[in-house]
Amino acid sequence: MTSGENGKKEAQKPDTRTAAPIDATFALPEAMTGRASPAKAAVGDRPVFAYIATLPQPQRSLAETVDALAAKTLPNLQRSVKWGMSYYGVGDGWCFSCGGFAGHVKLMFINGAALDPVPPVTPIGMGKATRGVEIESMEDLDEHQIAAWMKQVTSVPGVGGKKR
Repeated sequence: MTSGENGKKEAQKPDTRTAAPIDATFALPEAMTGRASPAKAAVGDRPVFAYIATLPQPQRSLAETVDALAAKTLPNLQRSVKWGMSYYGVGDGWCFSCGGFAGHVKLMFINGAALDPVPPVTPIGMGKATRGVEIESMEDLDEHQIAAWMKQVTSVPGVGGKKR
């Protein structure tokens, strides 16, 4: 909250025009412990692109590939940075996230337990229904399967949205 010209408290609106600066020297965490990076929460393409640009290789290339696949696969894709990772949604809820960690990129599908086949990784601290994959190299990135999961997950309710 900030004080306006009349002295009353006014709610601050998030700035979606520019990405928050991110320290490019941060160390990636080994596992999910709350935040993947110090990236500030912000809605829009720019903050996500800025977050991805801070990742070291090979995580940067993996995250760029996942982002490009999402853009190609899902019309009206929305992006955001939340909890130090990029989040993706279509419509009125967030469907999956992608974050850089030491040695891999974690791609997690919210309500992923409803996907067929169910992704193999159950993360700690991301909800009982979240499932995903940990991608260590481009050879681990099965674009066909990931695109299929992306399409499937948009048909189930996302986080922060209405039931579809």
